[in-house]
Amino acid sequence: MELQTQLNQYLRELCLPAMRENYPEVARQALAETLSFEQFLLELARREAERRREHRIERLRQEARLPSAKRLESFEQERLPPKVRLQLAALLDGGFLGRRENVLAFGHPGSGKTHLLCGLCHALVEQGRRVRYATCSLLVQELLVAKRELKLAGHLRQLRRFEALLIDDLGYVQQSREEMEVLFTLLADRYETGSVLITSNLPFSQWEAIFKDPMTTAAAIDRLVHHSVILELNVPSYRMEQAQRQTEPGSAPTAGAGAGPAAPVPARNVT
Repeated sequence: MELQTQLNQYLRELCLPAMRENYPEVARQALAETLSFEQFLLELARREAERRREHRIERLRQEARLPSAKRLESFEQERLPPKVRLQLAALLDGGFLGRRENVLAFGHPGSGKTHLLCGLCHALVEQGRRVRYATCSLLVQELLVAKRELKLAGHLRQLRRFEALLIDDLGYVQQSREEMEVLFTLLADRYETGSVLITSNLPFSQWEAIFKDPMTTAAAIDRLVHHSVILELNVPSYRMEQAQRQTEPGSAPTAGAGAGPAAPVPARNVT
């Protein structure tokens, strides 16, 4: 008993909670299976490492702020053009983060841009990579508040901690010139220092409506495309397809039918 008390104390001081919880069970297993000391220690170390990995992934998941339902498992990848499927497969290894490459997804509303990039980022988090999700409008407001409080430089440093920054719906909401200036500052700050993932309904030819100025627009596009992968989701709106299927003759009635198109199935929600 004295030996167990001392062992528990040392394991607590060394911050090895999984070892402390599992060593009685693993010790019984070692005796029953005649495991060597090395095998006994290896199993304890494996369980401790697995516990730490699980906790780290959970912390990364919380700070990523990704929509929990938008995962690749719930995304109909067969709807993607063949080229985009190949691009996605290449991106999933996470190598583009080390190369500081950007990922730009274009397509009409409902084509799956947000779901696709969120699913990619969920997969990256599971690999232990640091990512952050934000809609463009909310991110711009964060930057504006930091600028007005004279903390913009510090806020940009905090964002540099993330290997990937997913900016959703660029251009979806018209912003003022001041708002677009802080967004450009962010893009310039991350140029060749961290990956930016962007979804947008607008092609580059219409980005002057976002940045308000031809030179600023050209500079923003130049920084984004210099090292980038461009995903063109030229596919029909999933939400429209859902609505059409639900209004076809013989389709099962849905709640609220007749008052307008029914909402898509939550697990397949795409933007």
